[in-house]
Amino acid sequence: MMVNTLFLPELREMLATGAEEELREFCTALHPARTAEFMEGLTREEQWKVLQYAEPPLRAEIFSYFPHDRQIEMLLHENEKQVAELITHIPADDAVDLLSELPERRVEQLLALVPAPDRRDIRRLQTFPEGTAGSIMTTEAACLDERLTVRQALEKLSRQAERLETIYYIYVVDDTNHLRGVLSTRMLVSSIGKPERTIAELMDTDIVTVDAYDDQEKVAQIVAKYDLLAIPVVDEQRHMLGIITHDDVMDVVREEATEDVQRIAAVDPLEDSYIRTSILTLARKRGMWLGILFFAGLITAFALRGYESEFESYAWLVWFIPLIIGSGGNSGAQTSTLIIAAMAAGEVDSKQWWRIIVREIATGGLLGLFLASLALTPALLLAPSAWAATVVPLTILFVVLCGTFSGSILPLLFRRLGWDPALMSNPFVAGIMDITGIVVYVTIARAMLG
Repeated sequence: MMVNTLFLPELREMLATGAEEELREFCTALHPARTAEFMEGLTREEQWKVLQYAEPPLRAEIFSYFPHDRQIEMLLHENEKQVAELITHIPADDAVDLLSELPERRVEQLLALVPAPDRRDIRRLQTFPEGTAGSIMTTEAACLDERLTVRQALEKLSRQAERLETIYYIYVVDDTNHLRGVLSTRMLVSSIGKPERTIAELMDTDIVTVDAYDDQEKVAQIVAKYDLLAIPVVDEQRHMLGIITHDDVMDVVREEATEDVQRIAAVDPLEDSYIRTSILTLARKRGMWLGILFFAGLITAFALRGYESEFESYAWLVWFIPLIIGSGGNSGAQTSTLIIAAMAAGEVDSKQWWRIIVREIATGGLLGLFLASLALTPALLLAPSAWAATVVPLTILFVVLCGTFSGSILPLLFRRLGWDPALMSNPFVAGIMDITGIVVYVTIARAMLG
């Protein structure tokens, strides 16, 4: 940051004097990320002026490293023609994301100045629902005809390379744009010694694809499973629509992980970053679930009131209530977190419910015995008799079993119903176990002491 600050006066002087050669050199001398970093202290207008000295493709790359808020400000306030030219060189999927945050009138003004082919790509991507494969794909993929020879393919690829986001894989399509096969760039380059071989001879026809309407989380799981750098997106007729690259998948994984963490904490997922979200929005998204949990707490209070006579007769039982409901809530929260994380990673699904429940009941039994043994000594010290003291460890054993059972079955049930399993988060499991713990505690106490 110190280097950036020291460089700012010199950069501003170059702008003031219109030092074209120096500014062009500044834009090209460093990696685009470093160039953007050196421009951090400039105003929006100054940054935009510097960008104009870079060639359009490089300009778009430097722009991609600016903070998101600054990018939106530039698209909203800078010269329409210059912004439209910038949009032309931004990958279509990124352009759609940025344009979605602009007023509709500004979007229409900008797209009217974007060349027709690029405008069609953006419009098509805008038709796919948020969170689907189609909404995060890029249409800029390396596609070749299977009848081309290696020599012809290399020549055509060299002409395409400048506008492509990635050329890890080359997708083979027919005259009607049906996906026929895939070929790695490495395989193509290694075949230079046999320039007359056709693409059809080299391509692999066993292709992993995703449908344009598949959920983005499913796409991330498939890419991770097959260790792909990019995956093709097709429609129902297997027409090639675009590709999703590994960097887009990383964004999806980060986004989904953030949403899951927020839901696990009983917070309605934020549409924007924490810092950019207004206080009123934060309060609304947190308050809704806190209200639900509040009423769950009220049910626990009514459950306690319903057993008032038992607690009056055996007042010492009250001392262990926090211990019992805490043991059930904590064990259930542990289980639900593990199951939700395993689901997010694609390690388990609802079809394995019986195996998961058996594992968690067995684990709950071991944990329950462990915690029950820890509770036995304080129960013996505080209870009126050794027989009465056994109520506490026995209750803890059953409550922990109930906690691990509910923590495993509820996320699976939510997934089966098509809901996000993260909704059945730690606070909700803990709330359920508060009520369950009271009922189990009093039931066992009645059976053994009544």
